[in-house]
Amino acid sequence: MGDYDKMLTMLTPGLGKISCAAKGARRAKSALLAGSQLLCFGEYMLYQGANTYHINSCETIEMFYHLRTDLDKLKYASHITKIIYDVTNENENSYNILQLFLNTLYTLSETDKDMDFVLAIFKIRLMCILGFAPHVSSCKQCGTKEDLLYFSFKDSGFKCGICGKVDKSVMQISRSNERCDFLYCTCTSKKTIFF
Repeated sequence: MGDYDKMLTMLTPGLGKISCAAKGARRAKSALLAGSQLLCFGEYMLYQGANTYHINSCETIEMFYHLRTDLDKLKYASHITKIIYDVTNENENSYNILQLFLNTLYTLSETDKDMDFVLAIFKIRLMCILGFAPHVSSCKQCGTKEDLLYFSFKDSGFKCGICGKVDKSVMQISRSNERCDFLYCTCTSKKTIFF
């Protein structure tokens, strides 16, 4: 925006996704330079203008430095950011989504966990927050907890070997070698949990 200004999209806990103008953020000695970077978490002092918010000052809390030095990690972080952008709106409470977003970025940045696994957990937990939690504790149709070999897209849940053969919307699944016990306990948890 102009020669030295930036227009940012920010995810806030109370206001949801908002657009902010950062005046002079592209100047080399600007106080807003660090806080206006991609994937930056911080505290921002905002004031509301006629059409948009404006950043008065900022204090960075986390820059997720390791995401910027590894192209694979940056690719996954960008993909997650695109998903967050698509599912959030202005003027809605986004506290749980922001919490999940920050936890996922931290996990990608600071650990060497399999990034596909982290992305899958992120998507499932986001679905839970948005109200689309899949039924994963038993067969969606008959209720059995044994032989859960299929996932039904029509019924959004696991199905056993017998019920799965009848449903044409199923996909066969295999057991993972990764440990994912927290998948079941954190979908409805209000706590911040770093995987």
